[in-house]
Amino acid sequence: MKVAILGNGQLGDMMRQAGQRIGIEVNLLDIDNDELPGDDVIITAEREHWPDNAFTSALQGHPGWLNRAAFAALTNRQKQKAVLDELDLPTAPWCIPEVGMTQADLHQQLGPDIFLKSASGGYDGRGQQRLRLSEPKRLPDWFEDAVAEQAIIYDTEVSIIGARNAQGKVVCYRLTENRHDHGVLTMSLSINASDRFSALQAKAKQMLNQVMEALDYIGVMTIEFFVVGEQLLINEIAPRVHNSGHWTQAGASISQFELHIRAVCSLPLPQPEQPGASMMINLLGTKYDQKWLDHSASQLHWYGKNWRPGRKMGHLNFYHQERQHLARWLADLDLPASYAPARAWALARLQMTE
Repeated sequence: MKVAILGNGQLGDMMRQAGQRIGIEVNLLDIDNDELPGDDVIITAEREHWPDNAFTSALQGHPGWLNRAAFAALTNRQKQKAVLDELDLPTAPWCIPEVGMTQADLHQQLGPDIFLKSASGGYDGRGQQRLRLSEPKRLPDWFEDAVAEQAIIYDTEVSIIGARNAQGKVVCYRLTENRHDHGVLTMSLSINASDRFSALQAKAKQMLNQVMEALDYIGVMTIEFFVVGEQLLINEIAPRVHNSGHWTQAGASISQFELHIRAVCSLPLPQPEQPGASMMINLLGTKYDQKWLDHSASQLHWYGKNWRPGRKMGHLNFYHQERQHLARWLADLDLPASYAPARAWALARLQMTE
C-alpha cells in the first residue's frame, strides 16, 4: 500500500516517518513541480492551501485524491463559515463584507471589536487585521475577499483532533489546551481525563463527528475552539494533522501522524491510549542548540528549515504520568525570555489542584 502527501513540509515528513514505522510507503509531493503518482496510490495532504497550477489541478483529478468535498468546503473561510451555519454549529457572529462597506458598517453589525480574516490563505496570524471602533483604520486591499468576525472574550482555547476512516469509524484524542502568542501556537497541554475539560469532551467530539460525516472526510481533522464558560465556539477547522496534536508523539499510544495514515489506508483504527500529562513547546525563531537534548525527558523534533525570526523551527515534547513533573521540568527549562508569558500560563495550569 502506498500513500502520497501533497506538501513536503514538517507535517508531511512526520507522516512519512510514521508510515514507514508501520510498513506503509509514504512519499511527499512537491507542490510546485512533481509527477503524478500511479492510479493505485492514495493521495492526501499536509496542508489545506496550495497554488493553483498544472500539477495541483491534475492531482485533484487523480482517482486516489481524498476529500475533494472537504477541501472545497473548508479551505475558504467564507465557505467554512457557511458549512458551520448549515450544520447549526456554534461560532462567533460573522459576516462577509460587502462592496462599499465601511469599518463603521461592520461595527454596527458585529460590535466594537472585530477580526477581519482573509477568506483564503493566511495562518499563524497572517492575513488578519483587528478592527476596534475606537481605532479607525484603512481597510486592507483584501477586504472584499474576507470574513469579519466578532472578537470573542473567551476563557481559553482548546482543540480536538480525531480521525475517521472510509467505514465511518471515528476516534478522538482528548481536548488539548493551547496558548498562542501573536497568533502563533506557543505551547499545548494535554492532561488526563480528570482535567477540567472532561465535561466539554463529548460536545467537542460530537461537533467533530458532525463535520466529518457531513463532508465524508477521511483522515485526521482538527477543530479549534474558544471556551466561553460551558460553551464551545468553533474558531477554525483544519482538514489535516495539526500543530496542537504534536504532543501525541510522546503522550499517546498512536500519534496523530500514524492515525492519519491508518485512517486513509483503512488500517485498524483503535482508540489511542492517552495516560498521564503531555506538553508541547514550539521552538519559534530559535537556532539549533544541543541544550534541547540535555533534558532526560525531552523529545526534540527538529525540522531542518532555514532560520528566520518567528519561524517554526521544531518542537519539544514532554510526557509524564503526573502533571507536577511537567511543571518542575518547565520551571527549570532553558527557554528564551520571550517565552516567559507562555511559561507562566502553562505553569498555572500544570500546578492546578484537581
